[in-house]
Amino acid sequence: MDWFSEHWPETWLIVAFVLGALEIINTALVLLMLAGGALAAMVAALAGASFMTQVIVGVITSLVLLALLRPPLIRYLHSGPTLESGVAGLVGSKALVLEDVSSNVPGRVKIGGDVWTARPAHETDMIEAGASVQVDSIKGAIAYVLRTPQADS
Repeated sequence: MDWFSEHWPETWLIVAFVLGALEIINTALVLLMLAGGALAAMVAALAGASFMTQVIVGVITSLVLLALLRPPLIRYLHSGPTLESGVAGLVGSKALVLEDVSSNVPGRVKIGGDVWTARPAHETDMIEAGASVQVDSIKGAIAYVLRTPQADS
């Protein structure tokens, strides 16, 4: 314990490192802000400040980082696009009709690399094999598809 009290800059650096390492597990950006406070306390220790001054500098720096830096960082990290996964990610995808699709007899479509049972999204539609369709919705194991307009050649 004497080593720590004789080596405050190194002690604060160790505290900052441990908090930074724990932030990797936590990912809430709270421990990272506290690590910033520990680094500020280390700078105060290197400047020859007393232990209480080091603690005050560390606490104030941590509070400022938590109040001013963490909220915009959280907003930035959560501002990316929402990525749908699973069945929800297939809605809107293009598909190829493998077997005729009608409201009377379900057909088959290939969505990505998977073959799905399909029905038309509109009950009156009949979509022939080879047509290009778009997935309108998926209910259970059935994909409901819409015919996509053909581009004029």
